[in-house]
Amino acid sequence: MSEKDFMKLLRRNVLHLAGAAALSAMPRFAWAQSYPARPVRIVVGFPAGGTTDIGARLIAQWLSERLGQQFIVENKPGAGTHMATEAVAGAPADGYTLLMATASNAINATLYNRLDYNFLRDIVPVAGVISSPFVLEVHPAVPAKTVPELIAFAKANSGKINMASFGTGTSSHLTGELFKMMAGVDMMHVPYRGSAPMLIDLLSGQVQLAFDNLPASIEHIRAGKLRPLAVTTTMRSDALPDIPALGETLPGFESSAWNGIAAPRNTPAEIIERLNREINAALVDPRIKARFAELSGVVLGGTPAEFAKHIADETEKWGRVIRTANIKPD
Repeated sequence: MSEKDFMKLLRRNVLHLAGAAALSAMPRFAWAQSYPARPVRIVVGFPAGGTTDIGARLIAQWLSERLGQQFIVENKPGAGTHMATEAVAGAPADGYTLLMATASNAINATLYNRLDYNFLRDIVPVAGVISSPFVLEVHPAVPAKTVPELIAFAKANSGKINMASFGTGTSSHLTGELFKMMAGVDMMHVPYRGSAPMLIDLLSGQVQLAFDNLPASIEHIRAGKLRPLAVTTTMRSDALPDIPALGETLPGFESSAWNGIAAPRNTPAEIIERLNREINAALVDPRIKARFAELSGVVLGGTPAEFAKHIADETEKWGRVIRTANIKPD
């Protein structure tokens, strides 16, 4: 081949590669700009009707109205949110399958030795949505009326008080284990399959104490059927303004039921940024804020990086509790 022919071939190959690169970049940019072009799924790892589900539906409705495509909530409960998370981790990274990530994801990263995904690696945070406290509550037959009195009562009756939870390895259980560690008390853990059956036995006095989602227990508290001793967030809750935060007795104590939107790894940054911007707009809307306040929740919002840090911090905290208490999944 002559030098002239070689140069022609080289020039043709360079032009071909440049054109291919431009074509591959243009659809990606245009795709992100036109997103969403079809309905989007938000997968929730809990049944319909709970705080996480309600939060997902509020955000879905907002995004549907703002972005002109349906955002559909798909409930996929089971296996401690594994089914939902696995479905999203394995979905195409195109922004059309999203996850309502929760505190359970941060817990499961340590609780389970083998998962088909790595939550911190395979899921990318979009935006935090809501954080709500647990409430430390006792049956009225328990003599303690304050957290210090409960700690003294538990120490005087070591191992005899039943502490109920939603189930082994749940956020309710780990909040109780964190309390036991920081208060230096020993209580008998009694796991249930969810908040509802747990509350039945707590209301009847079959168990003495529990850490429950505040929205689930608030009416029983207002009716005097359960006695609240503290909320578990760093600040007091507007729903129970006279009830102290647990950190007022045990400095540094914090536990909350939080959730937020996440997506599969490698979802285009343009899509993540657009979703983040719209979710943050929702969280400052007075109607959305009022609805979350009814759920005893505080809106989160912020950047994807801030939500990622929150998830990493939660994963580290609950990992320490799981290892220290030697908690194993059922």
